[in-house]
Amino acid sequence: SGPPVEINAFVAGVIALSVVFSAYCSEVLLSAFRAIPKGQYEAGDSLGLHRGRTLRLIVLPQLVRIALPGLTNLWMVLLKDTSYVSIISLTDILRQTSVAVRVTKEPFFFYGLACCLYLALAILSSFLLVYVERWAKRSEIRR
Repeated sequence: SGPPVEINAFVAGVIALSVVFSAYCSEVLLSAFRAIPKGQYEAGDSLGLHRGRTLRLIVLPQLVRIALPGLTNLWMVLLKDTSYVSIISLTDILRQTSVAVRVTKEPFFFYGLACCLYLALAILSSFLLVYVERWAKRSEIRR
């Protein structure tokens, strides 16, 4: 049987969150692909485009617009779920907060501060994602 395999807590956290959210992400993208009508592929064929070019020029821009709301939602959930890595002793905002609470005996202040940090990260993310969504829908706005 060989020596035991040890994995760094950070690597384990990244792998766990990556596996879970890549499964969710694949479902969002699969749904977006299914939402694109077959006529779009046929239009690319009628224009004489190869499959790869049809995908890049016709399907992908539509796919981004369809999948973006679901991917945005997954990003916000991932942002909040990073606190789960504290279970495997990886330092994050929530773990540092609990350490500070044990030392100072001021839970309201430190948990409020952690809440404000998560809120700030969520607000910054939402501004960035709104910008990306506007960029993806730029062709619809011009009409």
